[in-house]
Amino acid sequence: MSAEFAKAFRDHTADIPVVGSGIHYSASADRLRKLVKEGPLNLTDLRNEPEKFFMSHRLLSEYATQVGPGFGIRFTVQFNLFAGTILGLGNDKQVAALKDIQANGQLGCFCLTEKLAGVNSGLVVNTTCSWDENRQMYLLDTPDAGASKNWISQGLTADLAVVVANLIIKGKPRGPHAFLMKIRQNGQLVSGVQAEDMGDKTIGNDLDNACISFSKVWLPKESLLDRYAGIDDGEYVQRKAGINNMDMIGQRLYTGRTVIAASTLVFARTLYKTAQDYADNKKCWSPHGSVPLSSIPQLAHLYVQADKELSKVEALRDVAEARLCECLRTDTIPDVRLVETVAVLKVKAIETTIDLCFKLKQELGSYALMGGTGFEKMDYLQCCKFAEGDSRILMQKMTRDRLQAFSKKTNW
Repeated sequence: MSAEFAKAFRDHTADIPVVGSGIHYSASADRLRKLVKEGPLNLTDLRNEPEKFFMSHRLLSEYATQVGPGFGIRFTVQFNLFAGTILGLGNDKQVAALKDIQANGQLGCFCLTEKLAGVNSGLVVNTTCSWDENRQMYLLDTPDAGASKNWISQGLTADLAVVVANLIIKGKPRGPHAFLMKIRQNGQLVSGVQAEDMGDKTIGNDLDNACISFSKVWLPKESLLDRYAGIDDGEYVQRKAGINNMDMIGQRLYTGRTVIAASTLVFARTLYKTAQDYADNKKCWSPHGSVPLSSIPQLAHLYVQADKELSKVEALRDVAEARLCECLRTDTIPDVRLVETVAVLKVKAIETTIDLCFKLKQELGSYALMGGTGFEKMDYLQCCKFAEGDSRILMQKMTRDRLQAFSKKTNW
């Protein structure tokens, strides 16, 4: 099954490096629409066949040294953040709607991060969604500029959005909840929704990033993804005891961190292979005749070192993916050990690949300055460093959690 699926996915995406990343973001969005409609990965595979989900991300990452992060981010927003949140939090009817979304090639975005709550400030949600008992509707609103949803990938082209907002019932805040809404009708923003382009970037301009705000937008009752919490007879109801709604929203961060970490490993492997192919054929002078550049001691040592270090992190990736697949298939929340494993994987993979790719760049001289070598796409790794949780914030969080666990154990 794996080989057959891999071939089918490669066949459907073989044109991506040919088209390149110099296209307008609308053309890139149309390319994803085609992959959603015709490709072999289903929007429900994150739950039903999660191995396919992880494999698809690794296969797309093989193109990263050629096209950068744009299409890969667009892909994971669609299949992980958008569809994955509906799978995790939606009721049966909402999950069933993914079939029509896929058949129609509709794109979605995930509106969580806010302007005053970036990667260094933690998860803060000030967007509000207030329940109106008389209308039997929700009123979605951005109370101030700081609560605008920021750096929303696919935000200028998406038809639908999962919006995370603070649910308010009878004046009482109930914490962040996820709402599924239509943000565009026939390509035009619906009334009350504003979206602005975040501007030119150093890399990935084939991906649209938007600042999105909401001005008193009325949403139907069924827009709340209410598998675990909702409204019955005007009252807030926790449908499953012991499950925090925000924890379920956060599950997408675990799968996201894992695919991001895996993508950096593929990026580094691809860059090293391309560079070694060049170095094997690049002749250098020596007292005993020409020798290949790859035989120079410091470069030869770096290849060995890189393979050893990447192999260790890849082994950790395999463990994290296997355990996450179990959780996804059985619809269980990752335990504390797995949550920490995923965080360690993201930090270790990104810091290792940044270090190794920079070292390789220093050893290859002018070749590393040439376009088309992959080195010009190294900001891909910078994108990965702060996506789904900045590495330094994750390390602080892990330290805090360890100290809290220790203090409980020792009764401090």
